[in-house]
Amino acid sequence: MPQLNPAPWFMILVISWLVFVIVIPPKVLAHNFPNEPSPTAAEKPKTTSWAWPWS
Repeated sequence: MPQLNPAPWFMILVISWLVFVIVIPPKVLAHNFPNEPSPTAAEKPKTTSWAWPWS
């Protein structure tokens, strides 16, 4: 039963984890979001208070 021999499977495990830990995160973090919030949108709009007709 070749499944019990850890020699080839251990290297496959190590190489796959190296790919997941070293190669993939920079590729994922390099993506840019097209709709970044602009600094003008961060300003709070000026609102006026409501004048109730019965007050």
